Amino acid sequence: MAFGVKRHELQEWKKRVERGEIALLTHYWYEERFPGNRTITKVGCSDLDRLAAWCVQYGLDPRYIHHREHFPHFDLIGPKQRSVLEQMGRHDLIARFRL
Repeated sequence: MAFGVKRHELQEWKKRVERGEIALLTHYWYEERFPGNRTITKVGCSDLDRLAAWCVQYGLDPRYIHHREHFPHFDLIGPKQRSVLEQMGRHDLIARFRL
């Protein structure tokens, strides 16, 4: 279940994903399978080769890409989430979600 994301942020993420851009959507999240995690970043891109290359660039396994019909994405959670966001210079998301 997602919390803390505005409708316009979701709409913009979808547009960017459909254009084949690497798009980030971070939000509060609860999933009982991951009780210690309270946020998730969905890294989406409709260009699967580009998304797979992004995964490799950040030391992530492209096999874990979620192949959704219109919005393929990779879920970043836990310590790797903060690490990748730092490497990408996304200090705005780190501060906003207190990562």
